[in-house]
Amino acid sequence: MHAVPPLEQDTDGASVAGSPAHAATQNAAHATSATAAHARAPGHAANDAPVRDLRRVGIHPDHWYPLAWSHEVKRGKTHGVTFAGDPIVLARTESGKVFALEDRCAHRQVPLHQGVVDGESIRCGYHGWTYDCSGKCVDVPYLGRDRLPNGVRSYPCQEVEGLIFVFPGKAELAEKRPLPKLGSVADGKYKTRRFGRPVNCHYSFMHENLMDMNHQFLHRKQMGQMRARSLGRRRGEGWVEVDYTFARMAGQQPIGEAIVFGQSRKTSDNNDKDVMTIRTEYPYQTLQIRTTEQTLVMDLWIVYVPLDREQRTNRTFGLLSIRKPGIPGVLNLAWPLLVWFTERIFKEDREIVEAEQRAHDLQGADWNHEVFPVINELRALLREGGAPDLVVGAGTGDTAVIRFWDSRHGNPLANT
Repeated sequence: MHAVPPLEQDTDGASVAGSPAHAATQNAAHATSATAAHARAPGHAANDAPVRDLRRVGIHPDHWYPLAWSHEVKRGKTHGVTFAGDPIVLARTESGKVFALEDRCAHRQVPLHQGVVDGESIRCGYHGWTYDCSGKCVDVPYLGRDRLPNGVRSYPCQEVEGLIFVFPGKAELAEKRPLPKLGSVADGKYKTRRFGRPVNCHYSFMHENLMDMNHQFLHRKQMGQMRARSLGRRRGEGWVEVDYTFARMAGQQPIGEAIVFGQSRKTSDNNDKDVMTIRTEYPYQTLQIRTTEQTLVMDLWIVYVPLDREQRTNRTFGLLSIRKPGIPGVLNLAWPLLVWFTERIFKEDREIVEAEQRAHDLQGADWNHEVFPVINELRALLREGGAPDLVVGAGTGDTAVIRFWDSRHGNPLANT
């Protein structure tokens, strides 16, 4: 647990705990604000100032993002990926080093991932123009060495724990921003599942889905009837987190849950003492479950990387670490069941957030009437941490707003 005092204490659902006088004050304030909210159009704050549509806030590029799993980038091969619509080629050289360049040849703009790895460089498959790991053009077969043209952009790139991280923003910030801590993946006491796939929604829907555990009704077929209770939330610079306990009101404990805790939990048991802590530390999320003995039994690290320029599709990269029980080999035997269980949960989550995205697109705006305090805190954090909108053409009669960062036109964040 953290030593940061909570902003408020949350009870079941979205209510706020406190003294009776405090509750009465809060209820009156909520009634007043609710009345005012109905009188305002969606997308306006209490002072009637415009609020950025969260679903149109681009993810900030000045962070480390995994763009591929290590096994996807073979030795001596190229691998094309995208970050928010920007094409990037990953290449693993003959020595095993991975580097990242913009995925285009400076000559005719054809994708470099269609080329070949040549030693420690990548050679375009069209005319053979060759680029080293810094993006410098080091050879054009039909030109002399003194006439070599400019190269292409390179990206800071690191490989750790089976993930290939790229820093798509300002390269000079890469050394100042360390790679994220990846939970318990390197701890031998845990077994880790690496998972992820494309999901057709804005990354903010994913953050909200994981942090709002009041959606357990969605998983009733997998989990039984679960009651989530929020113990409290905390917020600091660049992060927000919330604690939950859970009680099974009806139904049987799924075997996947029993594997996580290493024991069976019956409906009649005191099964609401384990604490789940969910944290968004922009742009990453973590979920940890600790037992009453403060044993960390599950440790999840996850991030959602936008793929397309409109950021309506993201690729999830997750590391799910489960503490090994005392009997060696038991977790390995049960692992296929755990994978099956978590896949069913993820499938339900994926379907519901994609439905949220479709609703947003149909409406053309964010009409969410959010009542859960921690989600409102989260939404504010994602707006603050996201890439700022850039107004271009001011005073020219041809004003436009760029909401999504585009490296092909230079970094619009550079002068903001």
